[in-house]
Amino acid sequence: MDTIVLKFGGSSVSDNINLNIVANKIIELKNEGNNIICVVSAQGKTTDNLIKEAKELSAVPNEREMDALLSTGEQVSASKLAILLTMLGHKAVSLTGWQAGILTNSDYQSSKIINIDTTRINNELKKGNIVIVTGFQGIDEKQNITTLGRGGSDTTAVAIAAAIHAAHCYIFSDVDGVYTADPREVKLAHKLNSISYEEMSYISGEGAKVLHDRCVELAEKYNMPIIAACTFNKNKGTEICENMEQTLIKSIIKNDNILIVEIENYDKPYELLEKIVKNNIKVGKFSFEDKKLIFTITKENRAKLEKMLDKISGNISIKSVTKISIVGSGISNHLEILNIINKNFEVIKDDIYEFDVSACKISILFNKIIETKYLNELHNALIDYIN
Repeated sequence: MDTIVLKFGGSSVSDNINLNIVANKIIELKNEGNNIICVVSAQGKTTDNLIKEAKELSAVPNEREMDALLSTGEQVSASKLAILLTMLGHKAVSLTGWQAGILTNSDYQSSKIINIDTTRINNELKKGNIVIVTGFQGIDEKQNITTLGRGGSDTTAVAIAAAIHAAHCYIFSDVDGVYTADPREVKLAHKLNSISYEEMSYISGEGAKVLHDRCVELAEKYNMPIIAACTFNKNKGTEICENMEQTLIKSIIKNDNILIVEIENYDKPYELLEKIVKNNIKVGKFSFEDKKLIFTITKENRAKLEKMLDKISGNISIKSVTKISIVGSGISNHLEILNIINKNFEVIKDDIYEFDVSACKISILFNKIIETKYLNELHNALIDYIN
């Protein structure tokens, strides 16, 4: 009998109607003879609402207490699903991250999993239970609740799958796989049957909201196949694994969740960088020349950064920008792709801040938010080229 891990995102468990859809999918896979471990996110916009409410109390809330607060969302989802499955005649038990044996470090808001003691999970499976685990959370050695960062339920699922040597890890959401671009923004985007761990890691790292970037790293480390599929249909999903399709361009990502920070007349860049790292703020671009420091962060870290910059002298500018990334193994060897990109952005070339080329990725950072139509035009031109 195989053990499989299923993860359901916030849109999949957003209300009781969707919970019934999730329950039926779980029962179907259970009836095929599988042991089932299910990892769930918080319902719908629960986490966003909790963050908003906390920030009404404090612009920069205490991180330990934020983890204690945010962990409640997944507990609601897990217990509701267990109640529903039990009512439908199937044994089920919900476990919090710490009850499931997930030990993390103490980096609140972005903790890393150190170890998973699978004893409780295995015992519940032996009893015939469908085991439902709260995603996104664990406990540190001092018994404090911790969270893994936004999207961390994916990492919970892959980590558990690796720890128990599951056959597969399924990541279910409202999108039925990995596409050449966000299908909600690009009508001609098409789904990939498979993609390599490396390419998926780039796609996630560039801001695509398909999989948590750390879950892909874990999957590659333990060679755990991930299948990204849709909760609401039976369409074949995308498999993330060692093998991959020989398609040059895998995905084009438009990321508007970026801030570019410029500090002029400043002479202590690496002292600030050290503070940024200690505060678990992920930095993208980082450069320093002629007493001008430039770096990028994500928007959710703005309040935390501004608090750090309070005592810094110098002219500080923070603005929202767009980054478009084209991901594909060996992409830098095809000069025609660079020509297509240059032609596509000719009209807004003055808005290009930086152009970066690596073996698997070409990124264009703009100095403002650009319209989605440019993503559509670039996607269509590049797909025509590779076809």
